[in-house]
Amino acid sequence: MRNRTRLVFLAIFLACAMLIGIALYMQEQQGLEPCPMCILQRYAFVAIGVVALVAGVHGPQGVVLRVYGVLVAVLAIGGGGTALRHSWLQHFPPKVESCGTDLEFLLNTFSLPQALPKIFAGTGSCSKIDWRMLGLTIPEWALMWFAAIAIAAVWIGFVANKNAARSAASAK
Repeated sequence: MRNRTRLVFLAIFLACAMLIGIALYMQEQQGLEPCPMCILQRYAFVAIGVVALVAGVHGPQGVVLRVYGVLVAVLAIGGGGTALRHSWLQHFPPKVESCGTDLEFLLNTFSLPQALPKIFAGTGSCSKIDWRMLGLTIPEWALMWFAAIAIAAVWIGFVANKNAARSAASAK
């Protein structure tokens, strides 16, 4: 069980690293500049990746395993919410588009409670669709990855953990 737990968390870490690598490639090599919501989704993938790497190295069991699972799931839900809002803006763009401001300016100028509503209001660049694969946009792909990560984290933290505890109790 402990090795399976480690493998799942390390797979989540590798998926996040791969997604960040793809995002950086698209930015640097293909010239797709990220909007503030794209950057928030990247931060979510980085945070998930860091927690998953720590969990994978630690190889937790019991309550600590559940804590890691919940933490990864909460981060994935937060990232998924951002991706969902971003996708909504792409399908239903604001009537008045502006070039907007970048995330660094918003966070340096406003406090976080003031900046978040401005970020989630979206800008013209957030509603622009620059890339599709198999009919899905970048935030829709991100949403699928966030959902898969959340499901894997809940499964490893609760379902697999409960099954391992049950088989350990029956072996005694």
